[in-house]
Amino acid sequence: MRTAVVTDSTAYVPVELREMYDIRMVPLCVIMNGKTYEEEVDLTTDEFYGEVRKGNDLPKTSQPAVGTFATLFEELGEEYDEVVTIHLSSGISGTYAGAVQAGEMVDNVKVYAFDSEIACMVQGMFVIEAAAMAKNGAGAEAIMTRLNELKETTRAYFMVDNLSHLQRGGRLSNAQAIIGSLLQVKPLLHFVDTQIEPFEKIRTRKKAMKRIVDLLKEDAQKYEEVQAVIIHANREEEAVAWKNEISSELPNVTFRISHFGPVIGTHLGEGSMGLGWMKK
Repeated sequence: MRTAVVTDSTAYVPVELREMYDIRMVPLCVIMNGKTYEEEVDLTTDEFYGEVRKGNDLPKTSQPAVGTFATLFEELGEEYDEVVTIHLSSGISGTYAGAVQAGEMVDNVKVYAFDSEIACMVQGMFVIEAAAMAKNGAGAEAIMTRLNELKETTRAYFMVDNLSHLQRGGRLSNAQAIIGSLLQVKPLLHFVDTQIEPFEKIRTRKKAMKRIVDLLKEDAQKYEEVQAVIIHANREEEAVAWKNEISSELPNVTFRISHFGPVIGTHLGEGSMGLGWMKK
């Protein structure tokens, strides 16, 4: 059985890894200044944050059309027996549901859809794991079993630098945004049952980042090896410094650095920072 792996652009899997593992990527879109851009295709992360900084209207995002997935699955069916398609959390986007619907429309290949219940490079770690297994000959059912095992060990926390993006995007109530801004609160957020929910409210950015590291340390004691990713919204130097600071304390944790791209950045805003991990 030959198994193809598909994901969407919000996994932010680097091009070189997509090419290495033959990962197919379907882009989500960002609408800015009356134009529609395909994320990771004709809009870079640097370009996106540059436009947002100009103070124009808040961008909007849109998911791929069901037909886009169906066409890709049909094409893959000419070469592959199965498709594992891995997407951002169904609680914040209809992308996963669209992939499921498209999978039911095609009859030349069997499609297995996986709801990562998360986003960004934590989602990407599921994708890379699946693609590596497929490259080594694993079938879709074995891959799905492995991904569900990893999901049980997956945690991710992130904080926003400015609450207004979450509030305007409908991810935070007006009252919470106003109170948070007045108190300079840095809310820690996480995914619960596919939805973004508050975890804790912490007064400063430094304390919030320390709290996330403490949570990672708790899990690092449970497992022999852990893979982690630091995710930043146009704060690469800070992300590198954070990695250098904490990696020496956690010898059994392998770190990557990734970013909040245009689609996720639309809802979180520049300056956001996150850290996610799972058992290796």
